[in-house]
Amino acid sequence: MKKVRFNLNGEDVEIKIDDGELLLDTLRDRLKVKSVKHGCGIGECGTCTVLINNEPVYSCLTLTESIEGKSITTVEGIKFNELKESFLKTGAVQCGFCTPGMILVAYSLLNKKKNPSKEEIKLAISGNLCRCTGYNQIVEAIENVCKD
Repeated sequence: MKKVRFNLNGEDVEIKIDDGELLLDTLRDRLKVKSVKHGCGIGECGTCTVLINNEPVYSCLTLTESIEGKSITTVEGIKFNELKESFLKTGAVQCGFCTPGMILVAYSLLNKKKNPSKEEIKLAISGNLCRCTGYNQIVEAIENVCKD
């Protein structure tokens, strides 16, 4: 076992981990952050997306030891309620399984570019699969935040 220190949603964390422990398991099982979903386990669906130093990363492919000293943000750590509200208003939240990951990639995009084009939005969310909405409501939710 080894110790890892990082910041999670604004709080400093120090935790002992097993060799080869995945960030997904550390967050869900040890730290009880349930918004980080276990989907495919191979980095194809995006339901496990977190932000590491404000960049979207699949936690199912990330070793916890690699986040030493870094900042991790999950959907609970986002203060940008307008984005969350827009997802609700447009119906971009149906089953909710992909929603935390979608919100995180949208949040990351909007932190880099205040008024992205529809194509930039589609590209940003392209690594996150949604089985319910068909993506139109998700794109609309992100566009609505840009219009305000």
